[in-house]
Amino acid sequence: MNLFAFFHDKSNGNLKFIFLTLKIKVKPSSTIDRQWIEQIVREIVQNRIGSPSELVRNRAAPELIVSISARHVHLSQEHVEILFGTGSKLTKMKDLYQDGFFAAEETVMVVGPRKRMLPTVRILGPTRPETQVELAFTDSISLGINPPVRESGQLQETPGCVLVGPKGVVELKRGVIRAERHVHMSPDEAKYYGVQVKDRMSLKIHSPCPTTFENVLVRVGEGIKLEVHLDTDEGNACDLEHATKIELVRD
Repeated sequence: MNLFAFFHDKSNGNLKFIFLTLKIKVKPSSTIDRQWIEQIVREIVQNRIGSPSELVRNRAAPELIVSISARHVHLSQEHVEILFGTGSKLTKMKDLYQDGFFAAEETVMVVGPRKRMLPTVRILGPTRPETQVELAFTDSISLGINPPVRESGQLQETPGCVLVGPKGVVELKRGVIRAERHVHMSPDEAKYYGVQVKDRMSLKIHSPCPTTFENVLVRVGEGIKLEVHLDTDEGNACDLEHATKIELVRD
């Protein structure tokens, strides 16, 4: 008997169609076992084009971008209007690497306990449901605040601060964090690395100050480009500017 198998392979980014013709001799009185036939087909296909996991692993590595995220503020629309005036909206200064996100022209003063302050902290857009301030460890020391390391948006039991704009003042009861280092990626890139949302990876920096950052949080989303975010302390510690090689691997 003849069997015809049809497959499509998108492992290298291009759609490739594969047709296989299988000739199997069976006795006229034999009963064909469907599972047996399917097993034969799978073995032949794997010998020809490899298993799905091997196809993914053999793809060319996606372009990896590592960005240093300096201290910044995400504002709610309510707080934008308090700080900059009724009806105000954020003014785009430049686009960020991720589509739809931008650095705004506007800045605010961040004031901590004992009146310590950071005078011009950049605002990133678009607006969010809740205002959030992201600092590096050295920024926190300067302000006299001890924020926890948190995933963005996880603001429970975080300290607050005071934000000062040209038109008003906002006293935050919570919202100051040290952003947990993380990697953004698309679903296809997650398949390439063999990871899922909330998994952890390691980032290996080969530089004059070689460093491995462990427990890099994986964040996956449609339309997202592969990008690791480190804060300024982490970027300076590994001398990212003079890195010669960067590797992202599963923990």
